[in-house]
Amino acid sequence: MVLRSEEGKAIGVGDWDQKLHSGQLSSHLKFRFDDGSIYEDTTTFTQKGVFRVLSDHLLESGPTFKDTMEVWTDCRSGQVKVRQSKDGKDKDKVTTQHLNIPADVANGILSILLANLADGAKHTLSMVVAAPKPRIVKLVVSPQSEDEFSIQKTQYKAKTYLVHIDIGGVAGAVAPLVGKQPQDTRVWVLKADVPIFLRSVGPLSAGAPVIQIDLAGPTWPESAK
Repeated sequence: MVLRSEEGKAIGVGDWDQKLHSGQLSSHLKFRFDDGSIYEDTTTFTQKGVFRVLSDHLLESGPTFKDTMEVWTDCRSGQVKVRQSKDGKDKDKVTTQHLNIPADVANGILSILLANLADGAKHTLSMVVAAPKPRIVKLVVSPQSEDEFSIQKTQYKAKTYLVHIDIGGVAGAVAPLVGKQPQDTRVWVLKADVPIFLRSVGPLSAGAPVIQIDLAGPTWPESAK
């Protein structure tokens, strides 16, 4: 994948792979930014009739992000551990908290869930976030219009989804007033026999800049042409 700024400048690359082991899938996503920042998310989940996240490990580090942060989420026990430091220089602050994590938590598999939505209805999912402290927020997923795109001379249509974070409670009511309401994310998915994530535009986390993520095509050296 290619990472781009809001202005369209390439600022990094990423890889995403999935592996199956003993009935569980492991999804590993890693973005490497030109400024040295790293975003890495490893999620273990099952898909027996429904998608169910078992655990998630998230790492954010470097100047792209407000803080250096590492989050371990065990959905079965409800334990969420957060290691955080300012600019990666201060002494690490480690907190552990127990949450009642709902079955529809989407950490690490949001793109997979969007690719597998079978209807055009609005959906609400859950997500564990770690800032300023571990808590559960709601993701309101609204289907939008279809956008046309082409590969060479072949035309396709991509389904578009808008993902809005609903913080909820008093914090949710105050967040827009103090500029802390996260910006919505827009995701494009090719709906086919094998659905494919195509693009997303939005912040990777609270306080992070808006980033455009696109699938990358291969480039060949002159000797191979």
